[in-house]
Amino acid sequence: MNRLELIRAIPKAELHVHIEGTFEPELMFAIAQRNQIDIPYKSVEEVKKAYNFHNLQSFLDIYYAGAAVLIHEQDFYDLAWAYFEKCAEDKVVHTEMFFDPQTHTDRGVAFATVINGLQRACDDALTKLGISSQLIMCFLRHLSEEVAFTTLEQALPYKDQIIGVGLDSSEVGHPPSKFERVFAKAREAGFLVVAHAGEEGPAEYVWEALDLLKVNRIDHGVRSEEDPKLMARLIAEKMPLTVCPLSNLKLCVVDDMAQHNIQRLLKQGVHVTVNSDDPSYFGGYMNDNFISIAEALDLSNDEIKTLAKNSFEASFISNEQKQKWNNQIDALA
Repeated sequence: MNRLELIRAIPKAELHVHIEGTFEPELMFAIAQRNQIDIPYKSVEEVKKAYNFHNLQSFLDIYYAGAAVLIHEQDFYDLAWAYFEKCAEDKVVHTEMFFDPQTHTDRGVAFATVINGLQRACDDALTKLGISSQLIMCFLRHLSEEVAFTTLEQALPYKDQIIGVGLDSSEVGHPPSKFERVFAKAREAGFLVVAHAGEEGPAEYVWEALDLLKVNRIDHGVRSEEDPKLMARLIAEKMPLTVCPLSNLKLCVVDDMAQHNIQRLLKQGVHVTVNSDDPSYFGGYMNDNFISIAEALDLSNDEIKTLAKNSFEASFISNEQKQKWNNQIDALA
């Protein structure tokens, strides 16, 4: 089996994807029309042009504007279902999706509307596509600690539908330490915890996520390489990094995919995984990310298998499920 065939055939788990970041222009335009919401675009092509941006903040501006058309439970269902169909195409058999309730509750959309639409799609994905999924609620780090506490309280009645909490949005200037108390309360409530750190922000943010937030895994973390002591710790603790190659390229974390450090991290023993982040904005879903790094870095089939295995090992599924998928990966020639 050649490299491309392997990427298409190998089962994968996706651990870093923002469901609002899977909003394709066609669906955004359709939902805007359905909900009779005026958006500053007259066609799908104009929406696609608006998806051209150059840094994290300009992306976030478009991201939040697009989310504004999501109002009803069916909208959130349609958004998630479209993503699950992409998963089926890319042999993503398990996904742990981020969602940003504050993006919607701040607009007057009820928390229940968001979670019920997403959960219904998760249920259908399992029964109709055989794809398992879990939901991770993220706090928007550019907002206050107080607002994060409010969002955590809103989430508590839905604890059985939310596996963990995370931290996303603008990284620079909003260190993990800002949310130390919120994460402590989330852990006390029984949530697993993850956090974006070390993408645009420095390696110090990764230290804070580990020591103050006590995360189960780091989202991004590619700048950890700048700190040898941090690297040693990540390797010793087998701390997963959910790396997003096409996102890193689009946001100029790297200037060329051939410069990406995911292969170096892998060879040093860091538990790296491949993910799509905000695929409708960053140019590709899971297989697109695998193909991009495989070609740019000349990944071997064994390295591709290791990355796929890492995704299951870093996930929040049972050990029995992890073993099942790892056995399927081993069986691929």
